[in-house]
Amino acid sequence: MRPALIALQFLTLLPIKLSSPPTLREQGYSLAFYPWVGLLLGALLCLLLSLVSDSSPALQAGLLLTAWVVLTGGLHLDGLADSADGWLGGLGNRERTLEIMRDPRCGSVAVITLVLVLLLKWLALWSLLEGSLPLWPVLLAVPLLSRASLPLLLLNTPNARPDGLADQLRRNAPAALCRVSAYAGLVMAVALLFGAWLALAMTALLAWLLLRSMQRRLGGVTGDTAGAWVELIECTLLLGLALA
Repeated sequence: MRPALIALQFLTLLPIKLSSPPTLREQGYSLAFYPWVGLLLGALLCLLLSLVSDSSPALQAGLLLTAWVVLTGGLHLDGLADSADGWLGGLGNRERTLEIMRDPRCGSVAVITLVLVLLLKWLALWSLLEGSLPLWPVLLAVPLLSRASLPLLLLNTPNARPDGLADQLRRNAPAALCRVSAYAGLVMAVALLFGAWLALAMTALLAWLLLRSMQRRLGGVTGDTAGAWVELIECTLLLGLALA
């Protein structure tokens, strides 16, 4: 039970209190629950959608996106901002990129990237709300798929920082259990989006490009690039669904 609560505490701002600090082993086991935290986030967004369904599509999309960011505490957006700064400022150099990503200050590239990603998400949600298809499968599937892919990313990709959070999670995670949980989450997400082949293909292509870029620039994944992964997967999937 504690690993599930640890996953909730780390990935959301839900009021989760633990009786004692999590051990490294518990943190590793929490990785298996990442997909289901995503599913819970989707369910909460569906609940919000039902409460604001009488509002205009633009306002509904804005409220959904705001809740999405608030519920996650901007955790993955922070990783996206650090990664954006590092990728441009690092000038192709691994050590320089990692150094910039460690800097807590936010540069202009990070701000521009965050604005563009949030704007595209809002517009995609708005477009989907104005469409004829129900939005609830999308709200369930998108956070589920992005977080179900995280265990596979962390387990199957070398770590760029041996002392980082991503490395600690990988070292202490039960690999078999995490993979079963991740694949189950991915299958459920695809089932919810069955028929949306363009969106799924766009997302798969982006995931391959991101993985290749991380391996070429850094030699692996970091906590920041994992956060960027989640945000960009979600954004691409929403855009693909809106374009279909």
